[in-house]
Amino acid sequence: KRRMAEADDGKSSVLNGEGSLRPNFVLSDQPLAEAEREPGEGENEEEDTDSMDGSGLYSLTEEAERESEGGRRERVKERDAAKRAARKRNQDQEEEEDEQTMEAWLGAELRDLSGPSWRAVPSLRSREIGRGLHQFVRRVCGARGLVQRLELQGRLERHTGCVNTLHFNPSGTRLASGSDDLRVVIWDWARRRAELEFDSGHKSNVFQAKFLPHSGDSTLAMCARDGQIRVAELSATQRCKNTKRVAQHKGAAHKLALDPDSPCSFLSAGEDAVVFGIDLRLDRPANKLVVVKEGDKKVGLYTIFVNPVNTHHFAVGGRDQYVRIYDQRKINENDNNGVLKKFCPSHLVSSESKTNITCLVYSHDGTELLTSYNDEDIYLFDSSHSDGADHSRRYKGHRNNATVKGVNFYGPSSEFVVSGSDCGHIYLWDKVSARIVQFMEGDRGGVVNCLEPHPHLPGLATSGLDHDVKLWAPTAENPTGLKGLKDVMKKNKRERDKDSVRHGDQYDTQLLWFLMRHMRNRRPQRTRREGGAEGDTDESWSSPDSSEEEEGGPDHVQCMSS
Repeated sequence: KRRMAEADDGKSSVLNGEGSLRPNFVLSDQPLAEAEREPGEGENEEEDTDSMDGSGLYSLTEEAERESEGGRRERVKERDAAKRAARKRNQDQEEEEDEQTMEAWLGAELRDLSGPSWRAVPSLRSREIGRGLHQFVRRVCGARGLVQRLELQGRLERHTGCVNTLHFNPSGTRLASGSDDLRVVIWDWARRRAELEFDSGHKSNVFQAKFLPHSGDSTLAMCARDGQIRVAELSATQRCKNTKRVAQHKGAAHKLALDPDSPCSFLSAGEDAVVFGIDLRLDRPANKLVVVKEGDKKVGLYTIFVNPVNTHHFAVGGRDQYVRIYDQRKINENDNNGVLKKFCPSHLVSSESKTNITCLVYSHDGTELLTSYNDEDIYLFDSSHSDGADHSRRYKGHRNNATVKGVNFYGPSSEFVVSGSDCGHIYLWDKVSARIVQFMEGDRGGVVNCLEPHPHLPGLATSGLDHDVKLWAPTAENPTGLKGLKDVMKKNKRERDKDSVRHGDQYDTQLLWFLMRHMRNRRPQRTRREGGAEGDTDESWSSPDSSEEEEGGPDHVQCMSS
């Protein structure tokens, strides 16, 4: 009633702070009951409504969702853990199978080691009373017990490049070495000093330097990457009189083959597939014996060796899988390309991999032929077998991939097989059982290429990517334990298998040689190193069969594999 009366009496107005009229009150349009409701009463009702069963339901739902999300995460973790466990089981199973396969490969084609053929005490007693004197040294040099005690004796340091060739003179008192530095050094190896050092006359890496037999150590034959075959005349006063070129290949010349009975004749083989017979008694020493072919395709050569018993026979190997034997007396290139017989491991005959032969050697009596294959194993053939015969022994564990690697027999009766490896180790196998009997670290640079047994003593010289020559002798107190051998062999095998999946030879060596020669001709001629031989000359004794490329091969290249 009071409100209505005030409304009837009119509106009361008051002045606001700014002097304008402001209504004292506003008539509410709300219903009376709502207008008379106590302040805050409706708000409390709303709050009560909000705080009832709905909030509890929301909390339970949220908790359930959290539990559900946590469960999903746990299940995902369990599934991931199960997958990891399954992968690990599969990996362990594969590793176990791989290990079994590796063990089977390592153990295949092996025979039991025979008992020792030489015993020190009985042999020394027999020598004291004069029995078996002429056999004593031979038995000592071929004793397995001494091979297992080989250790490093010293180093010969003079070269400034990789040492590619080693050769003892027939008496074993001098050692010749040739290097990428184009120098040849004649060593008194027992005193560890260089007796003579001279410039080879070659224009690229020296690959071989050999004393000619029965020459009084006065004639040294050499070959190199430049394709030249040179002969050095040495004097008794430790001087090099001169070096002369006697033949020229149209590619690198890796190996020479000596006639053990002749002081003036030898053979050479080059990557141009040509074999030269060289006779220093002739006005034109070089005579082309054969161009090695498979069908109509030339086969570049890496190695050659003369049969020490039947010197008319020689064997060659190179850029395919075949060992070829020729007879110098009856080479007719129209009849089977002049080949007397060919050997190859049966599994490599139809192999699509580009397998090369890097080195081959005859045994002491010429009855066996040892062959090392690029990124394959070492195989032994019986040289008396017929054409196409398979190998008789196989020697495994090393790696021959990075360089043109050598192989050799060790012992006066070829009792052992010795080879270097890309892993930097030296391996010696018992020839009959094909089991490894010695395993030595031979090169810090990682590759051992050359192995030269002493002709009369139980020891050998080796070289590789290091710039020194290493001498080995059986002075260790205890025989080797072959520590770490199996792990290194497995690593070599895995790396070989991995590389075999890739493409083989990606570069044609002849093309590479041509390009390098072209680059050399565009540069000023390299000045001759001072202090070389007195009479170094490029006077050519070669025949018209020699290459027309008189200047030879490319410039100096460090340790490039063929």
